[in-house]
Amino acid sequence: MTTQRYQTVLLFGAPGAGKGTQGKILGQIPGFFHLSCGDVFRSLDISSPEGKLVYESSSRGELAPDDVTIKIWKRGIDAYTTLSYYKPHEDLLILDGIPRNRRQAELIEEHIEVKHIIHLMCSDEEAMIRRMRRRAIRENRADDADEKVIRRRFEVYRNESAPVLDFYPPSIISRVDAIGSPAEVLLMVLANVVPVQNQHFGRKPV
Repeated sequence: MTTQRYQTVLLFGAPGAGKGTQGKILGQIPGFFHLSCGDVFRSLDISSPEGKLVYESSSRGELAPDDVTIKIWKRGIDAYTTLSYYKPHEDLLILDGIPRNRRQAELIEEHIEVKHIIHLMCSDEEAMIRRMRRRAIRENRADDADEKVIRRRFEVYRNESAPVLDFYPPSIISRVDAIGSPAEVLLMVLANVVPVQNQHFGRKPV
């Protein structure tokens, strides 16, 4: 059992809800460290056994095996900690893309203490699909280029990822409307995460 659990806020939501966008913005603010599980996966050498497994799963719009997912994530966070990019005693960890099912939530609990969850909500699935198609072109994201794969990812989200919220107490979940400009969504996200940061790192509100 690890002796340290990272103080964490989860960015949660369906594909295309803006988790990565909000996470990247927060990661630029001192006192927050953002780690995207998707970015960690995309940095893998696809010729390695793990890389092949992750690539084959993502190309079908499905989840990689749970134990492999947690192992890769933990190796990534350990590397950032060793390099002092992430300072656990100073930074609030912002995670997106993990956990993606209840088993992952159980496994990762050894490593993180979830203080709050921002549930980015969008009832218009077609709008999110269009957003992902635009992202595929802008960011050269192969996993967002095939509409069939995108729709399969939404199916996996509904069946496997959405129930993750039931693993956590409702009192730590805030629902934020993901439709709107990134700045508008950011205002609502900050309203929820800044108090968490102040409370757990002893910072006084300005």
